[in-house]
Amino acid sequence: MADSSFDIVSKVERQEVDNALNQASREISQRYDFKNVGASIAWSGERIEMRANSEERVKAILDVFQSKLVKRGISLKALDAGEPQASGKEYKIFASLQEGISQENAKKVAKIIRDEGPKGVKAQVQGEELRVTSKSRDDLQTVIALIKGKDLDFAVQFVNYR
Repeated sequence: MADSSFDIVSKVERQEVDNALNQASREISQRYDFKNVGASIAWSGERIEMRANSEERVKAILDVFQSKLVKRGISLKALDAGEPQASGKEYKIFASLQEGISQENAKKVAKIIRDEGPKGVKAQVQGEELRVTSKSRDDLQTVIALIKGKDLDFAVQFVNYR
């Protein structure tokens, strides 16, 4: 029998982020505490730009956006939001989405699987993802539970389970 496998990836569905951004924008335009303060959230190239006339309000915009992301099933670990920056009379926060698992993070996950996972499970780095193989599907389920239980500093998804 052939080995079973799955991939550990760190991807964000752009359409879901877009939907969350549109929902946040709609809520900001309708909420009373954001009236007449120049509050906005929008794409700025590959980054998301949030603006308001005070540091507290721009942080509140970030909070609204984060709540919309969570409702859409997107991990906040994939969102890299900077600190509020003063720009003239307004404050801005730039946020970017992190995708792909870096080499060092992939090695960390592979080490966790080697040290704590079942015997006979192999993990190999393939670009920005990690392929996990084993003869037993139960062992793969155990590895998925193990990785989900770890508090990693990046978002992970499990794809191509065969």
